[in-house]
Amino acid sequence: MFELMLCSMLTIFPDYLFRRYIQNKRIGREITLYSVWYELRWGISACLILTVSLITLIFYFHPSTKNVTAVFRTVSILPESGGRVAKVFVGLNQKVQAGDPLFQLDSSKQEAALEAAQRRIAEIDAQLIVAKTQLAAADGTIKQAEDAYQQALDELDTKQELMRRNANVVATREIQRLQVSVDGQKGAVDAAMANKKTLEAQISELLPAQRASTEAALAQAQVELDKTLVRAGVAGTLQQFTLRPGDVVNPMLRPAGILVPAEAGRVALVAGFGQIETQVLKVGMIAEATCIGKPFTIIPMVVTEVQDVVASGQFRPTDQLIDVQQLGQPGSITAYLEPLYAGQLEGVPPGGSCIANAYTNNREALEEKGLGTGRRLFLHVVDTVGLVHAMILRMQAILLPVQTLVLSGGH
Repeated sequence: MFELMLCSMLTIFPDYLFRRYIQNKRIGREITLYSVWYELRWGISACLILTVSLITLIFYFHPSTKNVTAVFRTVSILPESGGRVAKVFVGLNQKVQAGDPLFQLDSSKQEAALEAAQRRIAEIDAQLIVAKTQLAAADGTIKQAEDAYQQALDELDTKQELMRRNANVVATREIQRLQVSVDGQKGAVDAAMANKKTLEAQISELLPAQRASTEAALAQAQVELDKTLVRAGVAGTLQQFTLRPGDVVNPMLRPAGILVPAEAGRVALVAGFGQIETQVLKVGMIAEATCIGKPFTIIPMVVTEVQDVVASGQFRPTDQLIDVQQLGQPGSITAYLEPLYAGQLEGVPPGGSCIANAYTNNREALEEKGLGTGRRLFLHVVDTVGLVHAMILRMQAILLPVQTLVLSGGH
């Protein structure tokens, strides 16, 4: 309607002035309801053509959409493992900060595993002390075995020397007995030294490895115990949180509630434009939006991302062929709009509906050298008619509360 009124001022009105003051034709006499088409046919025809052209030009180069939403994502409150609730620290609609405890599951099993790991570490420490004591005793055993070996060796040498001087003094059987004794004492020394090496290996390798393994089990038990205390991952507000002590929570079947992040829906707006705007929508375009939750307000924004796929065309592989007709109506091009200035989405509730315009800006194209006159004029016209769409958006911002509260009965 606004475009029609504007075009009529440029076409029908001058045609009427020509008929009135040049041809001296007046309304009610020569220009009547039955002759108005014949008398003003040039102005009416030009008005219709100009109106259609203007609307097409405006809506193509300066796209508009009512499919704009402050999309937000919630966080499901789930423990990493199922269990029975022992304590609840928060209530419904309570605001929490990141890291605040929400509820705790029964942790008797995890506490028992933690205590068992702690006792195992104490046992290994005691074994280490005993092994060090045995190592000190092993040194004494080695010294004793070496002395016995040396004594047996000296006695054997003495008997052998006597036998060399006089074969009848020492019996051969005595020499053999002493040789066996020396060999036995040598084996005792080797055994004592091997026992010492075993104790040293236990002290330096085995027991530390067992302690490290038990410490890992202790850390794992502590992690499992910590998992029983569920904390808020982000700052936000609890919704649908009606958990009570004694309830059973399962991460696969039953979440405990929903956490709405504090910044949810207050960072950007998600807009769905028609597919015909694919070649027009670009990152960096200036946009404006007005929202139902924040009436009479125009929010300046910028296009930060344009999704390069249409969501309605997606499908999941199944055992049946997909009929394209089943995909429904053509989808839209998704664009992400962020406010030019921080805090401008304050007051817009997450999930709120809005209306948005995006404006084509040809300033860089107009600065190019060698641009033709016709092309330059066309680009100026495109940039200028964006003002019409901006005025329409402001009229919508004024009429939106009336349309919502009065005409549609939404209150």
